[in-house]
Amino acid sequence: MENGAPTAKPVIVAIDGPSGTGKSSTSKAVAAQLGLSYLDTGAQYRAITWWMVSNGIDLEDPTAIAAVAGKPEIVSGTDPAAPAITVDGVDVAGPIRTQEVTSKVSAVSAVPEVRSRITELQRSLASGAERGIVVEGRDIGTTVLPDADLKIFLTASAEARAARRSGELKGADVQATREALIKRDAADSSRKTSPLAKADDAVEVDTTELTLAQVIECVVTLVEEKRAGK
Repeated sequence: MENGAPTAKPVIVAIDGPSGTGKSSTSKAVAAQLGLSYLDTGAQYRAITWWMVSNGIDLEDPTAIAAVAGKPEIVSGTDPAAPAITVDGVDVAGPIRTQEVTSKVSAVSAVPEVRSRITELQRSLASGAERGIVVEGRDIGTTVLPDADLKIFLTASAEARAARRSGELKGADVQATREALIKRDAADSSRKTSPLAKADDAVEVDTTELTLAQVIECVVTLVEEKRAGK
């Protein structure tokens, strides 16, 4: 691979932010446009949550969660055009998006043993990405990949985020969605282990008034500038 390898050094891009900021759509599109791998770290936490729910683990008990955190085998595909995820060989791309998993993922994600297990998976995928990777989540720039080449923190007003998220969840009530998002933010921002936070050296992009195409263009430009400066 060495002789035919591209001259551009692999670039690691961390994109963090709360739900409904356009994180997944932006990350996938940027990765596809720049020929990079893509990792949805939220899907990994959803996958381990789905496994716990399916196996009847008591999610009110952090000790019970911690005890089995190492059991499921989680495999993430990193193709931005078709990001796959399996647990013990089962395709869970659909099941992990259910309301049941969504309502429980914060509790499971807050358990330190779960975070260290998933963080390890994320770091190995990032280090193995030959051309570079866009990794999206909530603690990528701060905890998972603190040495990422570029860190971006996406934000948007609670109203804009709720409108987008309820557009994704067909027939969802915007007000209820807004309340659920605010609750999720509070849980993710206040957990002891790797809370949702903006890294000091991250570029903040407020997506409230921007179209998805504008956000993608902005991030692609930031990545290209970073690559050119290497």
